Amino acid sequence: MAISRQAVTSSSGASIELECLYHSTQGRWAYAYDKDTFHLRIRSKKNNVDRVFALIGDKYDWEQHHQELNMCKVGTDPYFDYWEAEIVPEFKRFSYGFRLETDQETVWMLESGFYRDGLPEPAGGYYEMPYLHETDLLQVPEWAKSAVFYQIMPDRFANGDPANDPEGTLEWGETPTHDSYFGGDLQGMIDHLDYIAGLGVTALYLTPIFQAPSNHKYDTVDYGTVDASFGDLDKLKQLVDLAHSKGLKVVLDAVFNHTSSEFAPFKDVLEHGADSKYADWFHIHDYPVQVVDGRANYDTFGFFSGMPKLNTANPEVKDYLLDITRFWLKEAGIDGWRLDVANEVDHVFWRDFRKAVKEINPEAFIIGEVWSDSLSWLQGDQFDSVMNYPFSDRLLKFFGADNDMDADTFAAQIYGLLMRYPRQANEVLFNLLASHDTPRVLTRLGGDKQRLKLTLTFLFTFTGTPCIFYGDEIGITGEDDPDCRKCMIWEEDGQDRELLRFYQSIIALRREHEVLRTGRFRFLQSDPDCLGLVYERWDDQNRITVWMNNSAESLTLTQSLDEGTWQDAFSGEAVEGDGDQIRMTLEPLGYRILYSGQAGS
Repeated sequence: MAISRQAVTSSSGASIELECLYHSTQGRWAYAYDKDTFHLRIRSKKNNVDRVFALIGDKYDWEQHHQELNMCKVGTDPYFDYWEAEIVPEFKRFSYGFRLETDQETVWMLESGFYRDGLPEPAGGYYEMPYLHETDLLQVPEWAKSAVFYQIMPDRFANGDPANDPEGTLEWGETPTHDSYFGGDLQGMIDHLDYIAGLGVTALYLTPIFQAPSNHKYDTVDYGTVDASFGDLDKLKQLVDLAHSKGLKVVLDAVFNHTSSEFAPFKDVLEHGADSKYADWFHIHDYPVQVVDGRANYDTFGFFSGMPKLNTANPEVKDYLLDITRFWLKEAGIDGWRLDVANEVDHVFWRDFRKAVKEINPEAFIIGEVWSDSLSWLQGDQFDSVMNYPFSDRLLKFFGADNDMDADTFAAQIYGLLMRYPRQANEVLFNLLASHDTPRVLTRLGGDKQRLKLTLTFLFTFTGTPCIFYGDEIGITGEDDPDCRKCMIWEEDGQDRELLRFYQSIIALRREHEVLRTGRFRFLQSDPDCLGLVYERWDDQNRITVWMNNSAESLTLTQSLDEGTWQDAFSGEAVEGDGDQIRMTLEPLGYRILYSGQAGS
């Protein structure tokens, strides 16, 4: 809605700033949450509006079928407040408008404009939601809401079969380089599935396993073949079947943006030039195809000439890649795909990709690698989730030793992220602290294990799907690639066993309390003058509050809790809530998690 720069001013001089009001009938502002429920959101200037009401009715019979809903303030970022209402429309359609109030004035906001003296007569000009079609929903796999992922780079996790080691394999644990091999394979994962399951995780994400010349395998030569240094199709099936028997899902990495320069169709283009039947499979600028002074005359991933970019708009390329997608879902029984460089592939391809995946397995999980705002991929027609690097960046900045961000700013930034997407997308965003593309989390936190524990506590008590990068749980450190891609340490005397036990306990806590997996989230306290936080997860039956001190000094936080008995989620110690202020003193970088079985508000 276009809004002119103006303000509606009451007789007392107070005003609602109209230029800050925003609503749209699209995307995150108005969307179906499930087949029966619709969410509406509206934005106002921070602390400028006291109350917002959604006016809901049926356009064919407004008089007999209308209601007024109190909208809740669900988030505040540095500039705006966000309000939300949940509607179960009687006839799966509705028209609506908003009434915004302060103690001095009232403004009505419709699609047709702003009104100070009441709704227009005759009634009209409302926003419309014509019909709630289930097929248009962003429907995410239910299991993903409760999943905890464990990311593995196959070459670096465990060497289970030395017979398939590539030439030049180094001794396990030597310092990695960009070109080094260590012999990790599928058998190594099979050998350590009990360890993985013992962590409490419920899903594996494997970086690429298909035939490729590199150790990381992001330069595919043959999409239809497991790289011989990792095993073969039968070994993959064995891994998937055994993982499933232990309650673990398996998600593979698909690199459909680019290939290796050793990919057979690209080699054909190198040989035959414009006469190659594969010439339109790539983005060739001119012929002959060549690299001059390090720059290729064809599109690539980044500026890596060894990774030519595929033309996914070409029907033959699309068919080839979708056939590959179907093959691994059917033959290996995998549970989803993580999509590399997903934002550089066209949306039409991803729409067809989703159809191909969901036709085989409606509960398969699709995760896109997009490092920024990803709403255009999360509309129900492409991905289920994306790798939530914006979340990890804010989390690691706030909990890092060099943090210059107060608690209120942190809360505002988290709310800003939550308001980017519909709620069902937030519930399965792939929340990670580190990956093969970043420094190790302990390194990013300056080696401070207590800061890591505080960060992990937020990760595992926040909405979304958490992921652990292999070895982070035992204290592996490392700067950017290749240092972050060290070999897993299997000797117990080289592992931080105390840190491992913490990972197990915080994962177990998340698995024990459903409210931590599917409940709503909100901050209860975030002071601009300190580094203390109180936030909660809640549903209709349960509440969990998390108290955090992100400072180097002891801190006392005060917060009202509902009447009843609260329990420390780890120790079971009782804490009485009387509806009045409760004081909690936390040690430096300390936290407390309290659980209540009574209904949340």
